[in-house]
Amino acid sequence: MSFNLRFNYTSDTARRDLVAGATVAAIAIPQAMAYALIAGVDPRFGLYSAIVVTLVASIFGSSSHLINGPTNAISLVVFSSLIGFDSRFDAYQAMFLLGVFVGVIQILISVFKLGDLTRYISESVVLGFMAGAGLLVAIGQVGNFLGVAKTGRGDHSVLVRLWETITQSGPYNLLAIGLGLGTLLAALLLRRVVKKYKLPQMDMLVALIIASAVAIYFGWSTPKPDGKTLISVVGTVPAALPSFHIPEINFEWVTRLAGSALAISFLGLLEALAVAKSIATHTRQPLDYNRQCLAEGLGNLVGGFYQSLPGSGSLTRSAINYQSGAVTRMSGIYSSLIVGVVVLALGPFARFIPKSALAGLLFITAARLIDWKRLGYAVRASRFDATLVFVTAFAAIFISVEDSILIGVAISLLLFVPRVSKLGIRELIVTPERVVRERQPDEPRSDTLLIYDLEGELFFGAAPELDHYLDAIKQETISTGIKYVVLRLRRTRTPDVVAIEHLEHFLRNAEKRGVTVLLAGVRPNLAKILHNVRFNEWLPPDRIYTEKDEVYSATLNAVRHAYRLLNQERTDEEKEAAYYLV
Repeated sequence: MSFNLRFNYTSDTARRDLVAGATVAAIAIPQAMAYALIAGVDPRFGLYSAIVVTLVASIFGSSSHLINGPTNAISLVVFSSLIGFDSRFDAYQAMFLLGVFVGVIQILISVFKLGDLTRYISESVVLGFMAGAGLLVAIGQVGNFLGVAKTGRGDHSVLVRLWETITQSGPYNLLAIGLGLGTLLAALLLRRVVKKYKLPQMDMLVALIIASAVAIYFGWSTPKPDGKTLISVVGTVPAALPSFHIPEINFEWVTRLAGSALAISFLGLLEALAVAKSIATHTRQPLDYNRQCLAEGLGNLVGGFYQSLPGSGSLTRSAINYQSGAVTRMSGIYSSLIVGVVVLALGPFARFIPKSALAGLLFITAARLIDWKRLGYAVRASRFDATLVFVTAFAAIFISVEDSILIGVAISLLLFVPRVSKLGIRELIVTPERVVRERQPDEPRSDTLLIYDLEGELFFGAAPELDHYLDAIKQETISTGIKYVVLRLRRTRTPDVVAIEHLEHFLRNAEKRGVTVLLAGVRPNLAKILHNVRFNEWLPPDRIYTEKDEVYSATLNAVRHAYRLLNQERTDEEKEAAYYLV
């Protein structure tokens, strides 16, 4: 894990990062408050997370565009873990302690370099995750866009809740719809202007400011005498920053929160690394997964001591950060600082941000989250990739975002094992010109020597196919009476004890029947395993030909030796040199 201490930060880069950070901050404030309410805690703890967790993770992270802080999935797990705490004070203290636990676990994952395991998450899983999550982001904003309250129970599927919100939430707010639609169109138009004239990518921020200004000008976001507004707004932002606080430690809570801490730790890393990996496919930025795991852990650890809701990498805010033109991790630092300034000084003004305007921007973000080109490419590539995309997206929509990645990874492993367990075999022959090559179907085979070339993984999953091939060779020697076999193993990989046991059984059986089997092209790892299980104690050394840098390949050496044993090969070196392997 390395940290690049070179500092080459230009004014243009700073401007782009600042614009992106300000745009992210405008989204982070209402999201942080909403996610805190999902977790069942005071909204200020969500804002503290958008300040502290975002700041620390941006400083130490690897991804240039990942924005950390409170997220929907993490908040749901926090809510579940705090059920049963009677007093609000105990629930808050338990949440702070939970954040510390999560941070420690994630730091340990980084220390033991387990973060690199996430590189084995298939790109198709990430594409499916992004497609499902993007759709969920859009669905989640329909109520705000229509200016109505969301309806439906938590145990209903997301599509059922969407239908109930559309059909049973009461009359639509035409002002909210018009403002949201206007914000959406303004952002799209501004993006075209930005691209055409190569202007700073502040289209989303400008569109949000315009929408807020319009709402204030017409009085739509100004409270009436009854305290209500014509359109729904973000709400009051408390004017206070987090202070250092050591959580109260109750040892009964430790065992009670342990399971939730583990779930949040792994879920948070999966979410953060999946988002970072997805964005990196566009930017081509190399990622240090262990360093990012360390940043996640440090963010939650410090956040636990500063009264913050545990967090992770945010799908929505990271996408907005990237789309707004962020260049470095400074955009996340700027975002946290701007949120802090807003919380301190501009709270009364932040509450004028219309929710429908934010919904319009989030619709754009949701559409841009889905990489339609690469998604179509993956679906067309193979059934394997198409299955992973659809299963992961389906799980994200109908099960949960946090479980969809795990389900996608599990399905990829289930589909991958049978694919790698495919073991192939070719029969080789020696032509009259003494060229060793693959035997064609219409060519006669030798009546004195059989040569076979195995290719694939020699592990337990391939044991049935290995048994089938070895038995076929056995039957061939029995039916033809051939007493010499060369078995080429140069293109076999990852041997394990199961495959070695099957090979040993075949060789011992051949010895009993008077058949000489020569193992050719034995790689160093296979040779070491054969030595470890003491093949040398019963198998003559001239039966194994290891792959080495020599004039003749191990396979040709094995063929020569077989012919010597048959008394059909001359001992003259020039004649032996006439063998070629194709």
